Amino acid sequence: MVKILRKAIAFGLLVASIDFALSFSHPATSARQLPLRPGISYGDTLVWMSEGRLNDALSDAETVGATWVRADLSWQDVQADGPGKYWWDGFDRLVRAARSRELTVLPVLAYTPAWARPAGCDVPACAPADPAKFAAFAKTAAERYRNLGVHTWEIWNEPNAGFWKPAPDPRAYAALLKASAAAIRAADPKAQIIMGGLAANPTGPGRVSQVSFLSTVSKLGGNRVVNAVAYHPYTYPFLPSAKTRFGTSWEKMRSLRKVLADNETPDLPIWLTEVGAPTGGPGAASDGHAVARETTHVTEKRQAEIAKDTIATAAGDQLISAVFWYADKDLSTDTSSNENFYGLRRTDGSAKPALAALREAIGDVTRPR
Repeated sequence: MVKILRKAIAFGLLVASIDFALSFSHPATSARQLPLRPGISYGDTLVWMSEGRLNDALSDAETVGATWVRADLSWQDVQADGPGKYWWDGFDRLVRAARSRELTVLPVLAYTPAWARPAGCDVPACAPADPAKFAAFAKTAAERYRNLGVHTWEIWNEPNAGFWKPAPDPRAYAALLKASAAAIRAADPKAQIIMGGLAANPTGPGRVSQVSFLSTVSKLGGNRVVNAVAYHPYTYPFLPSAKTRFGTSWEKMRSLRKVLADNETPDLPIWLTEVGAPTGGPGAASDGHAVARETTHVTEKRQAEIAKDTIATAAGDQLISAVFWYADKDLSTDTSSNENFYGLRRTDGSAKPALAALREAIGDVTRPR
C-alpha cells in the first residue's frame, strides 16, 4: 500500500509553501461517454473481518455511492500451507457479501507463500520463483469466482516499489503478467486484466519510476495483454487538479500516456486503484495553505477537499475509467506512521468529513443529468 517516504508527502516535503500550486481547474465532466467506476480500496483487511465488521465496511462503499470494492486475493492467504491446500473461505464470504449488495469485486492477485518464494527471500512481497505457479493460482481463482460475477483482475500491487522483492524487476513482472493474463482468460474468456497499480515514485534503492517501469513492461508486450493500466497518484497535500511547477503524481500521468502511445496503445484506459490522504502521522499536518519539510499528513478538512477534487478531476478525464479511494477506516491510532490514518472513518467508527465529501462528489458525477 502506501509508504511515508515513497509518497514523498505528495512532493511537498521539500516545498516551502503551496504557492507552487499555480491554478486549479475541473475539466467539464459532460464530455465523458462512459461512466466512471467509483470504488473503495481495502487492502488485505476484508477477509479477516467479523461478519459485522465486513457488513459495516461494505455499507460504507454503498453509502458513498461506490460500485466497486478492491481487495487483496493474496496467494499467501489462500495457499499458505502448501501447493495442495487452499483456504478460500475469507474471499468466498467477501464475494458473496459484495454480490448481495450489487458491488463488483476487483481482486488484487499478489503476494507469495513461503513454499513458492525464491531462495533467500522471506516475505510475502517476494516475487514468485516460478511465474507459472502464480499463473496456475490465478487460473484457479478465475475458475472459482467467474460464476459469482468476478471478471476483472489486477495483477500484483505496486510491482515497481516495495511490494516486489528483493527488488523491482519490470522484465520479471512482464513475464508474470503475460502468463497470468493468459491463464485467467483460459478460465474465463470474459476476463478483464488490469496491470498492477504502479506507485508514483522516482527511481532509487528498492524502487523504479512508474514511467521507466511501464516503458520496459510495454516494450515486452505487457501493454497488449491488459485492458487497463493501474496507477496510484497520491497527491496530498495538493489537490489532484493542481497545476504545479514541479509536477504532482497526477500531472505525471501525462508521461504514462506517452509511454502507452509510443507503444501503440494510446487509448488504453487508466484505473486509479489507490488514491487518498492520511490525517495523522509523526510530522506536521498541512491544511493546503502551507507545506513544511516535516509534513507527513493533512488535516481532516483537507482530506475531504482532496476526496471531492479527486472524483471531479478523474471524471473530467476520458482515459480514467475507475478511481478507488484508500481506505475505509483507520488502522490504528499510532501516530508513528501515517499508514494508519487513510480511512474515511476513525478507528472508533466515527466518520471524518471525507466520507460525506466523497459521497457528494460521487453523486455529482454519477447521477443522471
